[in-house]
Amino acid sequence: MQVQTHPLEPFFQQAVKNSYEGRLGLGPEITSYVSRMLCEFTEADNLLRLHDSKGRPIEKLEEMVRASDPIHGTARSFIAERSIRKYIGDYTLFLAGMCPEAIESDPNSTSQKPTLAELIRVGKESYYIVSQFNVFEYEKKAALYGQLSNSFEHCILGLAIARRDLWRTINPPAPVH
Repeated sequence: MQVQTHPLEPFFQQAVKNSYEGRLGLGPEITSYVSRMLCEFTEADNLLRLHDSKGRPIEKLEEMVRASDPIHGTARSFIAERSIRKYIGDYTLFLAGMCPEAIESDPNSTSQKPTLAELIRVGKESYYIVSQFNVFEYEKKAALYGQLSNSFEHCILGLAIARRDLWRTINPPAPVH
């Protein structure tokens, strides 16, 4: 059976492969995962998919983390915690690697934007938590999330390189005459 792929997946796959495997030595499993994640985030509803009790999108990292907590937060179960933490890991990786304008560069600022340090801390922690769901149907994917947690900074760098390469692909320099 042929798996249906997103129309942009080959485009993202090549850009991510060039930076992840070609420049940073990250494996093909991480490359495929991040390429699919980029495809997911091309859909507007997937970027901010967590909502509060009033149906408003949750945009702040600390509120996302709180929503993932099945004991003190709003996650209905540990399985919901895993799903939300996976999303948080993906979201922080995407934001840090593909959207530098969404990151606060001044850690003393009162802006609502997260800092790179916050994105790294929360992203690594979230992927680590997902990696700890390592039994039953989650056993096969657990190691991948451990790798994502351990190489989070490299994944951000690889996405930044891929972003630059994608930009150059869709905006080639004008020919010099």
